[in-house]
Amino acid sequence: MQHTTQDAARRQPLSLTTVLICGGLLVTLSMGIRHGFGLFNLPITQAHGWGRETFAFALALQNLMWGLSQPFTGALADKFGALRIMLAGVALYLAGLLVMALAGSGTAFASGAGVLIGLAQSGTTYSVVYGVIGRVASAEKRVWAMGIAAAAGSFGQFLMIPVEQTLISAAGWQNALFVLAVLACLMLPLAFSLREPRAAAHAGGFQQTIDQAVREAFGNRNFQLLTLGYFVCGFQVVFIGVHLAPYLKDRGLADPKIATVALALIGLFNVFGTYSAGALGQRMPKRYLLSAIYIARSVVIAAYLLLPLTTASTWVFAALMGFLWLSTVPLTNGIIAQVFGVQYLSMLSGVVFFSHQIGSFLGAWLGGFLYDRTGSYDTVWLIAIGLGVMAALVNLPIREHAIARPRAAAA
Repeated sequence: MQHTTQDAARRQPLSLTTVLICGGLLVTLSMGIRHGFGLFNLPITQAHGWGRETFAFALALQNLMWGLSQPFTGALADKFGALRIMLAGVALYLAGLLVMALAGSGTAFASGAGVLIGLAQSGTTYSVVYGVIGRVASAEKRVWAMGIAAAAGSFGQFLMIPVEQTLISAAGWQNALFVLAVLACLMLPLAFSLREPRAAAHAGGFQQTIDQAVREAFGNRNFQLLTLGYFVCGFQVVFIGVHLAPYLKDRGLADPKIATVALALIGLFNVFGTYSAGALGQRMPKRYLLSAIYIARSVVIAAYLLLPLTTASTWVFAALMGFLWLSTVPLTNGIIAQVFGVQYLSMLSGVVFFSHQIGSFLGAWLGGFLYDRTGSYDTVWLIAIGLGVMAALVNLPIREHAIARPRAAAA
C-alpha cells in the first residue's frame, strides 16, 4: 500500500510554480557563483605569479567544455529526465571549486575552473531547466516562463557578485572558493524538487529519434541563423564578465568596488531585461527583438569607448549592458521550442548553446591573449562591436513558424 502511494506521488506532474521557483533558484546559484569568477582574476594571478592569459584560458576552457557537453547532457535529460543530470552537475561543481582553491599550477587550475565546472554548468543551468519548463508550461506561457528562469540567473549575478567580493576581501580568495563550494551544495534539494514523472520526457504527439531531430534541425535555415547569432552573445558577455575588472584597473579605476558594483549592476538590470524579453517575446516577433538587442549592445559598447571613462560612465554602461545581457536566452530558446517543439528542447538548445560557448571561449581567451601581446583590450572591444552588428543582421531573416512535418510521420 505504501509502495502504491509513493508511485502515485511520483507520477504527479510538476506544477509550473514549482518549476519556476526551484528551477529559478537552481539557476540563481549555478549562474551566480560563476558570474563572480572575474573578481578572482587579479587575486589568483598575482598570488601564483601567472599571466592573465592563464586565468583567461581556464575560464575560456570552462565555456568551451560547457558548450561541448551541453548537447549530450541535454539529450540525456530529454530521454531520462533532468534529475540525474542535475545531481551529476552539482557534484562536478563542488569538485571544480575545490580544485580551483587548491590548484598549484595553471594546468591544475584549468582542470578545475575549466573542465569540471564547465561540465557542471551543462547540468545545472538553462538548457536542462528549460527542457523541464518546455514540458510543463503551455505554449502561451512558455517564453514568459523562460524569461522568469533567465531573470533568476540574472538575480544570482546581482546577489553573488557583492557576496564573492566580500568573501575575497574578508577571507582571501582561497577561503572564498571553499565557501562557494558549500553554497553549491544547496543546489541538491532544488534538483530533487524538479524530478519529473517518468512519462514527462516522452510526452507529446509527434515523436522522433534523437538522430532525426538533429538532422532536421541542422538542415533548417532558421536553426543555422539562430546558432550563428548566439555565437556573438557568448563572445560579448564573457569578454566583459572576465575582463572588465582588469580593464578598469588598467585605465586608472583601480578601486575594486567600481568593478564589483558594475558587475552587480549588470546582474540587477539583467533581471529586468530577461523578464522583459520573455514577456515581449510572447507577443512580438522574437527575431526582431533579438536583432534589436544585438545592435543595441554594439551602440552601448561604442559609446562607452568614445566617452571619457569615469566611475559614472562605467556604471551606466553596466546598467545598459545588463538590460541586454541575457535577454537573448528566453527569445532564442523560445524560437527553438516554437519551430521544433519541446520533445528534444534541452538537446537542441544545447546545440545552439555550443555556438554561444565557442564565442564565450574566444571572448575570454582572446581578451587575455591580445592583452598579453599588445597591452590593451582595444582590439577585442572593436571585435565585439562588429560582431553585434553581424548578429543583428543574421537574426532578421529567421522565420518562427512551426516546422512542417509529414502527417504520416506524425501518425
